[in-house]
Amino acid sequence: VQLQASGGGLVQAGGSLRLSCAASGRAISSYTVGWFRQAPGKDRELVAAIRRSGTATYYSPSMKGRFTISRDNARNTVYLEMSSLKAEDTAVYYCAAATSVYWPPRVSSMISWGQGTLVTVSS
Repeated sequence: VQLQASGGGLVQAGGSLRLSCAASGRAISSYTVGWFRQAPGKDRELVAAIRRSGTATYYSPSMKGRFTISRDNARNTVYLEMSSLKAEDTAVYYCAAATSVYWPPRVSSMISWGQGTLVTVSS
C-alpha cells in the first residue's frame, strides 16, 4: 500500500488542522494505521492509531482530548483532526500502515510510510 499524507501547514497556537492519509494500491481497511510525528532532534513518536476495524483507537497521553483519528474506508483515507494546537506540536507528521497485531503500533511494526507533512504551530 502507498500512503500520501497531506494537510499540514502553519497555524497559530490554539488553532486546528486536519491531516489526511490517502492510500493507493490496496484498501486501507486492511491495515492498522498510525500517525507519528518527529520534531527536530527527537525520535519519531506515535501520536494516534486506529485498528483495521475502526473500533479501537489509541492516543498518546499528551494528545488525548485534543486529537481525533478516524477512517473513511470508502475514501480509502485516514484522518487526524488536531485542535488546541501548541507550539510543541510542531513536527513532521507521518502516517503509516501495519498488518501486525501489536497494539498500540510502534515504529518498527509499520510496513509502509507516507512522505510526511509539516505542521508548524506559532506561539
